[in-house]
Amino acid sequence: MRSKTCGCTECIEAYPEADHGERKRRRDCVGSWQARYRDPTGKQKAKNFPKKADADAFLDKVRTDVRERRYRDPARGKIRLNTWWNTFWEVEAKKGRITTNNRKLGIWRKYIQPKWGGYRLIDVEYMELQRWLSSEVPGFDSQKKAKELLIALLEEAVRDGERISVNPAAKLQVTATRNKRHPEELKPPTTAQYDLIHAALPAYYQAILRDFAHETGMRPGEYAGLRDYCIDDEERVAHIKEILVPDGGRLVRQPAPKTDAGFRSVPLTDRAWGAVQVMRAKWKPARTRSAIGDGYDLRVEELLLRGPRGAALNINNLRRPWRQACDQAGVSRKVVRPDGKTDWWPDIYHYRDRVTSKLHQAGVPEADAQAMLGHDRAGKVTWVYTHESEGAREVVRAALTGRSGLRVVPDQESA
Repeated sequence: MRSKTCGCTECIEAYPEADHGERKRRRDCVGSWQARYRDPTGKQKAKNFPKKADADAFLDKVRTDVRERRYRDPARGKIRLNTWWNTFWEVEAKKGRITTNNRKLGIWRKYIQPKWGGYRLIDVEYMELQRWLSSEVPGFDSQKKAKELLIALLEEAVRDGERISVNPAAKLQVTATRNKRHPEELKPPTTAQYDLIHAALPAYYQAILRDFAHETGMRPGEYAGLRDYCIDDEERVAHIKEILVPDGGRLVRQPAPKTDAGFRSVPLTDRAWGAVQVMRAKWKPARTRSAIGDGYDLRVEELLLRGPRGAALNINNLRRPWRQACDQAGVSRKVVRPDGKTDWWPDIYHYRDRVTSKLHQAGVPEADAQAMLGHDRAGKVTWVYTHESEGAREVVRAALTGRSGLRVVPDQESA
């Protein structure tokens, strides 16, 4: 029975002209049978039906779902994605590394939140998600990362007392074309090009880039975070134990390299060892080993390689003189990717490619090269059954300095 005093949708449609102030919804107008039940937490709930058979059928289903642990409270799925993200991120932010978490936050704020933040969990549907991913998220990498984050975000909603029964993002497909580069764009500079670049570098950065990074193949965050206590003077090796990473415009000490393989000892050539001595003479770094704490206390006095004014190195104050030297040397090349983004060749990370190629050409075993460069193993079999061989550090050092010691053995049959 419709009522002029009830505020439900049906009664307002039936009596739109009735005005009794704020009309509240009455239970007796939507059915004379009320199904009462308790959810798994013991809280009493109720729902009205016009027929007794409908109420009984509803109660049977709810009781079965509660008994078999399949019960889902519809009200729990009405939470907004913005609110659910805060709950999700409180736990998720403690799982990954700083750089990984910053990337996820960037994807959420740039792509997901503006579109879906105001939606309720129960209102997010697969087809709308796929249409948005295909048309509004540009580029293969962005689509892939947005998809992965959405799947994780909504999967936790399924697990959390089944706020939603299924994950609508589980079968999303990345439709953008993967960025593929011509081999020429991936190849590091030639020896002649490196000579031109290094000649154009400021004198101070020649010690850091030409003499150290170029010789060791270490990642920028690794040699930026290198502390004097990590240098073994007797063995002439650098032990990689921590790195510096950017975090919202600030540098942070991270108590582990990029991967597990990053924990390693890098042999230093004569040139790299000379750069160590230059930096020691200039900055006189302390050989103490301070605790990392929250990571924001960099303890610059312990750092071996620093900026020209004594500050910690970061990718920006390394790339700036590097790119200027590349331009001055006339080797810079602008590369436009399929997604419209621009890269500049060569990049400072090409030092690692150069060292890898040099070790390969010198015949250094793959396991030894991977161990010295901090690469993850190519496959599980390689990781389990091959190890850094004895004397690997000297083999690598000899290969980098051109004194490989490898020799050609004649074929006995042909002889």
